[in-house]
Amino acid sequence: MPRPGWKGLLAALVIVCTAALLAVSGYMVWHHREAVALQQLDAEYTAAGRQSVVTLMSLDFNQAQEDVQRIIDNSTGQFKTDFEQQAADFVEVARASKVITEVTVNSVAVESMTEDSAVVLVAASSRVTNSEGANQEPRTWRLSVDLQREGDQIKMSKVEFVP
Repeated sequence: MPRPGWKGLLAALVIVCTAALLAVSGYMVWHHREAVALQQLDAEYTAAGRQSVVTLMSLDFNQAQEDVQRIIDNSTGQFKTDFEQQAADFVEVARASKVITEVTVNSVAVESMTEDSAVVLVAASSRVTNSEGANQEPRTWRLSVDLQREGDQIKMSKVEFVP
């Protein structure tokens, strides 16, 4: 039986190395796509968390009904149900106290996420003016916001103030 010559061994080595490099390249492409998808999901939840806090905390007594409706429209689950039940009182208090709140989000970070939900940590500051004497007094807030995907929208499902 003839033994393979050095040319045969070299050809086999080239084939094995080529296959290994193709496998490694394929893995790297797959891993890169996964990383990009996670970055996009993170960016989507970060933007939704930022906007949720601005929507929730920005209030102008001149358009209190619209502000409250915007909160309801951007909420889901028990949070939405609870807020809907308190909406009329909330509007009444806002109008009576002539409150205007301007919110600035200072930082946002995704604590955890899946395709359909996330917990986002938000640090924000607000300036409040009202009939009780507050005049652009700065206040700082730290919030944990649970987000839930509903169709093509991401909505608040829970908000907790963090000490």
